[in-house]
Amino acid sequence: MIRDILLLGNPKLYEKSDKVKKEELEYIKDVVTDLYDTLVNFRKKHFVGRAIAAPQIGVAKRLIYMYIDKPTIFINPILIFEDREVMEVLDDCMSFPQLLVKVRRYKRCIVKYKDIDWNDWELRLDGDLSELLQHEYDHLDGIVATMRSRDNKSLYLKSEKEFYNI
Repeated sequence: MIRDILLLGNPKLYEKSDKVKKEELEYIKDVVTDLYDTLVNFRKKHFVGRAIAAPQIGVAKRLIYMYIDKPTIFINPILIFEDREVMEVLDDCMSFPQLLVKVRRYKRCIVKYKDIDWNDWELRLDGDLSELLQHEYDHLDGIVATMRSRDNKSLYLKSEKEFYNI
């Protein structure tokens, strides 16, 4: 089912999410379907969207749905940074689709997580996928990209392309 995406300013976006418990997996499978449907719908309207976190549809659970080449479900992810190399990026978000935010993210990360069958996984990510997962992970902690803005001049409307570069 397509769900409404909570928009910037909604207090629920700033709440820390609870861990998923194994006994909640049947419910979580329904949430994953809603995340997929919502992501696909967003892509049709905005032509972007690679991942979505459960809190963005009002579900305060530590769950991320990412669809790049295939769907990946991250349940109770834990991020690990092996080094401190960072990159500066213009971050966008489904919760504020017309805005870009200049942020710094770690260039590489490792994510440990459970899949929908409650199996343990570990995945190494670099570059834009590392940035993407960090962005979605922040949603689980009630952090939106505007809170990570480089400074008070690092917010850009997508329609004003001539004024931002990176």
